[in-house]
Amino acid sequence: MDAMELINFYLVPGIVVGSIYALGAVGITLVFAILRYAHLAHGDLATFGAFLALGVVTLGGVSPYVALPVAMAVTAAVAVGIDRTFYAYLRERPKIVTVMASLGVALMVRAVVQIVWGVDSQTYTRGIVRPENWFGIRIRDREIVTVLAMIGLVAALQLFLKYSKWGKAMRAMSDNPDLALLSGVDNRKVVLLTWTIVGGLCAAAGVFLGLNYELKALMGWTMLLPMFAAAILGGVGRVEGAVLGGLIVGIAEEMSALFLPTEYKAATAFAILLLMLLVRPTGLLKGKVL
Repeated sequence: MDAMELINFYLVPGIVVGSIYALGAVGITLVFAILRYAHLAHGDLATFGAFLALGVVTLGGVSPYVALPVAMAVTAAVAVGIDRTFYAYLRERPKIVTVMASLGVALMVRAVVQIVWGVDSQTYTRGIVRPENWFGIRIRDREIVTVLAMIGLVAALQLFLKYSKWGKAMRAMSDNPDLALLSGVDNRKVVLLTWTIVGGLCAAAGVFLGLNYELKALMGWTMLLPMFAAAILGGVGRVEGAVLGGLIVGIAEEMSALFLPTEYKAATAFAILLLMLLVRPTGLLKGKVL
Protein backbone atom coordinates (compact mmCIF):
# COMPACT_ATOMS: atom_id res chain seq x y z
CA MET A 1 0.00 0.00 0.00
CA ASP A 2 1.45 3.35 -1.05
CA ALA A 3 1.04 6.69 0.74
CA MET A 4 -1.84 7.94 -1.44
CA GLU A 5 -3.88 4.80 -0.78
CA LEU A 6 -3.31 5.23 2.94
CA ILE A 7 -4.49 8.84 2.74
CA ASN A 8 -7.52 8.15 0.52
CA PHE A 9 -8.83 5.01 2.20
CA TYR A 10 -7.92 5.62 5.85
CA LEU A 11 -6.77 9.14 6.71
CA VAL A 12 -9.44 11.13 4.84
CA PRO A 13 -12.35 8.97 6.12
CA GLY A 14 -10.81 9.18 9.60
CA ILE A 15 -10.76 12.98 9.51
CA VAL A 16 -14.35 13.10 8.25
CA VAL A 17 -15.77 10.75 10.87
CA GLY A 18 -13.53 12.39 13.47
CA SER A 19 -15.11 15.76 12.63
CA ILE A 20 -18.54 14.24 13.24
CA TYR A 21 -17.38 12.78 16.56
CA ALA A 22 -15.94 16.18 17.44
CA LEU A 23 -19.31 17.91 17.01
CA GLY A 24 -20.94 15.35 19.28
CA ALA A 25 -18.10 15.41 21.80
CA VAL A 26 -18.32 19.19 22.14
CA GLY A 27 -21.94 18.81 23.23
CA ILE A 28 -21.02 16.07 25.70
CA THR A 29 -18.23 18.15 27.19
CA LEU A 30 -20.54 21.19 27.58
CA VAL A 31 -23.13 19.13 29.45
CA PHE A 32 -20.53 17.68 31.77
CA ALA A 33 -18.71 20.97 32.34
CA ILE A 34 -21.84 22.92 33.25
CA LEU A 35 -24.33 20.32 34.51
CA ARG A 36 -21.84 17.76 35.85
CA TYR A 37 -23.26 14.53 34.45
CA ALA A 38 -22.87 12.25 31.45
CA HIS A 39 -25.77 12.58 29.01
CA LEU A 40 -26.55 9.14 27.58
CA ALA A 41 -29.32 10.43 25.30
CA HIS A 42 -26.80 12.46 23.31
CA GLY A 43 -26.47 10.00 20.45
CA ASP A 44 -30.21 9.50 20.06
CA LEU A 45 -30.74 13.27 19.99
CA ALA A 46 -28.28 13.32 17.09
CA THR A 47 -30.32 10.60 15.37
CA PHE A 48 -33.50 12.61 15.95
CA GLY A 49 -31.92 15.69 14.37
CA ALA A 50 -30.72 13.68 11.38
CA PHE A 51 -34.19 12.26 10.73
CA LEU A 52 -35.78 15.69 11.20
CA ALA A 53 -33.56 16.91 8.39
CA LEU A 54 -34.69 13.91 6.32
CA GLY A 55 -38.30 14.95 6.91
CA VAL A 56 -37.53 18.48 5.72
CA VAL A 57 -35.70 17.13 2.66
CA THR A 58 -38.57 14.79 1.81
CA LEU A 59 -41.43 17.22 2.37
CA GLY A 60 -39.75 20.36 1.07
CA GLY A 61 -37.65 18.88 -1.69
CA VAL A 62 -34.65 20.89 -0.52
CA SER A 63 -30.97 20.12 -0.05
CA PRO A 64 -29.81 18.55 3.24
CA TYR A 65 -27.70 21.66 3.75
CA VAL A 66 -30.87 23.79 3.69
CA ALA A 67 -32.57 21.37 6.07
CA LEU A 68 -29.62 21.47 8.52
CA PRO A 69 -30.47 24.82 10.22
CA VAL A 70 -34.10 23.74 10.60
CA ALA A 71 -33.06 20.45 12.18
CA MET A 72 -30.62 22.24 14.50
CA ALA A 73 -33.27 24.71 15.66
CA VAL A 74 -35.96 22.07 16.27
CA THR A 75 -33.55 19.68 18.00
CA ALA A 76 -32.35 22.54 20.22
CA ALA A 77 -35.97 23.20 21.24
CA VAL A 78 -36.51 19.48 21.89
CA ALA A 79 -33.33 19.35 24.02
CA VAL A 80 -34.57 22.28 26.12
CA GLY A 81 -37.97 20.60 26.47
CA ILE A 82 -36.36 17.33 27.57
CA ASP A 83 -34.32 19.16 30.20
CA ARG A 84 -37.33 20.94 31.63
CA THR A 85 -39.51 17.84 31.57
CA PHE A 86 -37.14 15.13 32.77
CA TYR A 87 -33.93 16.63 34.20
CA ALA A 88 -34.86 19.89 35.92
CA TYR A 89 -36.50 18.35 38.98
CA LEU A 90 -33.49 16.03 39.42
CA ARG A 91 -30.95 18.88 39.70
CA GLU A 92 -30.57 18.51 43.47
CA ARG A 93 -30.50 14.71 43.40
CA PRO A 94 -27.30 12.64 43.00
CA LYS A 95 -26.01 12.95 39.43
CA ILE A 96 -26.22 9.21 38.83
CA VAL A 97 -30.02 9.56 38.98
CA THR A 98 -29.94 12.04 36.09
CA VAL A 99 -27.59 9.78 34.14
CA MET A 100 -30.05 6.90 34.46
CA ALA A 101 -32.90 9.25 33.50
CA SER A 102 -30.97 10.22 30.37
CA LEU A 103 -30.79 6.54 29.42
CA GLY A 104 -34.57 6.36 29.63
CA VAL A 105 -34.83 9.53 27.52
CA ALA A 106 -32.54 7.92 24.93
CA LEU A 107 -34.88 4.95 24.63
CA MET A 108 -37.90 7.24 24.27
CA VAL A 109 -36.28 9.40 21.59
CA ARG A 110 -35.18 6.29 19.69
CA ALA A 111 -38.71 4.88 19.87
CA VAL A 112 -40.10 8.11 18.41
CA VAL A 113 -37.65 7.89 15.51
CA GLN A 114 -38.53 4.25 14.85
CA ILE A 115 -42.29 4.92 14.98
CA VAL A 116 -42.19 7.98 12.70
CA TRP A 117 -39.48 7.00 10.21
CA GLY A 118 -39.25 3.23 10.59
CA VAL A 119 -36.25 1.00 11.18
CA ASP A 120 -34.94 0.67 7.62
CA SER A 121 -31.80 2.47 6.45
CA GLN A 122 -32.45 5.67 4.51
CA THR A 123 -30.44 8.33 2.70
CA TYR A 124 -30.77 12.03 1.97
CA THR A 125 -29.89 11.64 -1.69
CA ARG A 126 -29.86 8.69 -4.06
CA GLY A 127 -27.23 7.74 -6.57
CA ILE A 128 -23.46 7.47 -6.55
CA VAL A 129 -21.42 10.56 -5.77
CA ARG A 130 -17.99 10.35 -7.34
CA PRO A 131 -15.10 11.95 -5.44
CA GLU A 132 -13.08 14.81 -6.85
CA ASN A 133 -9.35 14.39 -7.37
CA TRP A 134 -7.26 17.00 -5.53
CA PHE A 135 -3.62 16.34 -6.39
CA GLY A 136 -4.15 12.63 -5.96
CA ILE A 137 -6.37 12.92 -2.88
CA ARG A 138 -9.87 11.68 -3.67
CA ILE A 139 -12.50 13.47 -1.61
CA ARG A 140 -16.20 14.16 -2.05
CA ASP A 141 -17.79 17.58 -1.69
CA ARG A 142 -19.86 16.45 1.31
CA GLU A 143 -16.69 15.42 3.12
CA ILE A 144 -15.17 18.86 2.60
CA VAL A 145 -18.38 20.50 3.82
CA THR A 146 -18.41 18.25 6.92
CA VAL A 147 -14.91 19.24 7.99
CA LEU A 148 -15.43 22.93 7.20
CA ALA A 149 -18.77 22.98 9.02
CA MET A 150 -17.18 21.44 12.10
CA ILE A 151 -14.41 24.03 12.06
CA GLY A 152 -16.91 26.86 11.56
CA LEU A 153 -19.31 25.74 14.30
CA VAL A 154 -16.54 25.14 16.83
CA ALA A 155 -14.85 28.45 16.01
CA ALA A 156 -18.17 30.30 16.42
CA LEU A 157 -18.75 28.55 19.75
CA GLN A 158 -15.25 29.43 20.98
CA LEU A 159 -15.75 33.10 20.07
CA PHE A 160 -19.13 33.07 21.81
CA LEU A 161 -17.69 31.53 24.98
CA LYS A 162 -14.74 33.92 25.04
CA TYR A 163 -16.26 37.28 24.17
CA SER A 164 -20.04 37.27 24.76
CA LYS A 165 -21.72 38.02 28.09
CA TRP A 166 -23.54 34.70 28.22
CA GLY A 167 -20.51 32.81 27.01
CA LYS A 168 -18.56 34.18 29.97
CA ALA A 169 -21.49 33.23 32.23
CA MET A 170 -21.29 29.65 30.91
CA ARG A 171 -17.57 29.54 31.64
CA ALA A 172 -18.14 30.93 35.13
CA MET A 173 -20.78 28.30 35.87
CA SER A 174 -18.44 25.63 34.55
CA ASP A 175 -15.70 26.75 36.94
CA ASN A 176 -17.86 27.22 40.05
CA PRO A 177 -21.70 27.18 39.89
CA ASP A 178 -22.18 28.52 43.42
CA LEU A 179 -19.76 31.41 42.93
CA ALA A 180 -21.33 32.21 39.56
CA LEU A 181 -24.75 32.39 41.22
CA LEU A 182 -23.41 34.72 43.92
CA SER A 183 -21.87 36.89 41.20
CA GLY A 184 -25.28 37.49 39.64
CA VAL A 185 -25.26 34.83 36.91
CA ASP A 186 -28.74 33.47 36.19
CA ASN A 187 -27.96 29.76 36.24
CA ARG A 188 -31.35 28.81 34.82
CA LYS A 189 -30.72 30.87 31.69
CA VAL A 190 -27.23 29.38 31.40
CA VAL A 191 -28.72 25.88 31.52
CA LEU A 192 -31.28 26.89 28.88
CA LEU A 193 -28.54 28.26 26.64
CA THR A 194 -26.38 25.18 27.19
CA TRP A 195 -29.13 22.82 26.04
CA THR A 196 -29.87 25.04 23.06
CA ILE A 197 -26.25 24.80 21.92
CA VAL A 198 -26.02 21.09 22.73
CA GLY A 199 -29.19 20.30 20.79
CA GLY A 200 -27.97 22.20 17.74
CA LEU A 201 -24.60 20.43 17.80
CA CYS A 202 -26.34 17.06 18.20
CA ALA A 203 -28.41 17.71 15.08
CA ALA A 204 -25.34 18.82 13.11
CA ALA A 205 -23.44 15.66 14.08
CA GLY A 206 -26.39 13.47 13.12
CA VAL A 207 -27.01 15.19 9.78
CA PHE A 208 -23.38 14.97 8.71
CA LEU A 209 -23.19 11.33 9.80
CA GLY A 210 -26.28 10.55 7.71
CA LEU A 211 -24.99 12.61 4.81
CA ASN A 212 -21.65 10.79 4.63
CA TYR A 213 -23.00 7.32 5.39
CA GLU A 214 -26.68 6.49 5.83
CA LEU A 215 -29.51 7.11 8.25
CA LYS A 216 -30.28 4.38 10.78
CA ALA A 217 -32.41 4.48 13.91
CA LEU A 218 -29.48 3.10 15.95
CA MET A 219 -26.73 5.23 14.44
CA GLY A 220 -26.65 7.65 17.38
CA TRP A 221 -26.32 4.85 19.91
CA THR A 222 -23.45 3.42 17.84
CA MET A 223 -21.57 6.71 17.86
CA LEU A 224 -22.16 7.40 21.57
CA LEU A 225 -19.07 5.52 22.78
CA PRO A 226 -16.68 7.19 20.27
CA MET A 227 -18.08 10.61 21.21
CA PHE A 228 -17.52 9.98 24.92
CA ALA A 229 -14.06 8.62 24.16
CA ALA A 230 -13.29 11.79 22.21
CA ALA A 231 -14.51 14.07 25.01
CA ILE A 232 -12.50 12.22 27.66
CA LEU A 233 -9.41 11.91 25.47
CA GLY A 234 -9.28 15.64 24.78
CA GLY A 235 -10.19 16.66 28.33
CA VAL A 236 -13.75 16.93 29.64
CA GLY A 237 -14.84 20.56 29.71
CA ARG A 238 -12.42 21.66 26.97
CA VAL A 239 -14.07 22.45 23.63
CA GLU A 240 -10.79 22.36 21.73
CA GLY A 241 -9.99 19.11 23.51
CA ALA A 242 -13.21 17.56 22.23
CA VAL A 243 -12.22 18.46 18.67
CA LEU A 244 -8.73 17.04 19.12
CA GLY A 245 -10.13 13.90 20.71
CA GLY A 246 -12.71 13.46 17.98
CA LEU A 247 -10.12 13.63 15.24
CA ILE A 248 -7.79 11.21 17.05
CA VAL A 249 -10.58 8.69 17.70
CA GLY A 250 -11.87 8.94 14.13
CA ILE A 251 -8.44 8.44 12.57
CA ALA A 252 -7.59 5.65 15.03
CA GLU A 253 -10.82 3.82 14.17
CA GLU A 254 -10.13 3.96 10.45
CA MET A 255 -6.47 3.05 10.84
CA SER A 256 -7.40 0.06 12.99
CA ALA A 257 -8.90 -1.54 9.88
CA LEU A 258 -5.32 -2.08 8.69
CA PHE A 259 -4.82 -4.63 11.46
CA LEU A 260 -8.30 -5.66 12.66
CA PRO A 261 -11.61 -6.59 11.00
CA THR A 262 -13.83 -3.55 10.48
CA GLU A 263 -16.33 -4.95 13.01
CA TYR A 264 -13.83 -4.06 15.74
CA LYS A 265 -13.66 -0.33 15.01
CA ALA A 266 -15.79 0.43 18.08
CA ALA A 267 -13.32 -1.56 20.18
CA THR A 268 -10.66 0.97 19.22
CA ALA A 269 -12.66 3.81 20.79
CA PHE A 270 -13.28 1.68 23.88
CA ALA A 271 -9.57 0.90 24.20
CA ILE A 272 -8.68 4.60 23.87
CA LEU A 273 -11.29 5.46 26.51
CA LEU A 274 -9.97 2.91 29.01
CA LEU A 275 -6.34 3.80 28.38
CA MET A 276 -6.95 7.51 28.91
CA LEU A 277 -8.93 6.94 32.10
CA LEU A 278 -6.10 4.80 33.46
CA VAL A 279 -3.13 6.89 32.36
CA ARG A 280 -4.40 10.49 32.27
CA PRO A 281 -7.96 10.99 33.57
CA THR A 282 -7.81 14.73 32.86
CA GLY A 283 -7.28 14.10 29.14
CA LEU A 284 -4.68 15.49 26.78
CA LEU A 285 -5.58 19.13 27.53
CA LYS A 286 -6.14 18.72 31.30
CA GLY A 287 -9.88 18.92 31.58
CA LYS A 288 -12.05 18.02 34.52
CA VAL A 289 -11.62 14.66 36.26
CA LEU A 290 -14.61 12.32 35.91
